[in-house]
Amino acid sequence: MIQRGYLNQLPFSARSFVAVFIMVLSVGYASGLAFVDNTTSSHPSGIVENYNGNEENEEAEEMKFKKSDHEMLNIVHTHILSMSIIFFILGSLVYGTRLSSRWQAFLMIEPLLSVLVTFGGIFLLWRGHTWMVYVVMVSGALMTISFVLSSLMILYNCLKPHP
Repeated sequence: MIQRGYLNQLPFSARSFVAVFIMVLSVGYASGLAFVDNTTSSHPSGIVENYNGNEENEEAEEMKFKKSDHEMLNIVHTHILSMSIIFFILGSLVYGTRLSSRWQAFLMIEPLLSVLVTFGGIFLLWRGHTWMVYVVMVSGALMTISFVLSSLMILYNCLKPHP
């Protein structure tokens, strides 16, 4: 049985490996956020446009078309699978921190639920339920906050001196 708080008890090489992994993962996550900002301007209308197109807007600077069934299934499928693996690994490492069990449980479970809500919401938004854009924004923000808090706690527990 793996015990809570194991991270700072690992050998230096293992803690260094985890710390570098978290840093590289964070660069990847940040580049994903930059991509989302680039394609949607992080604005509700930009998110709706990204999936449903803007063909009716003759003054749009960039013409966007509604995503096809194939594109949407690919987006939802790949993001749910890859992000669930990312958050499973992150959650396993959060378990190794010295956080309270309530914070650990929150940081382990919340981002997985947010993955489902975010990408389920994007799918529903694409199907015409444009009010889901606000649910997508809130769940995406919670997922990102959880990612940042988890990463910081893991790094702290890896880099602080061995007890």
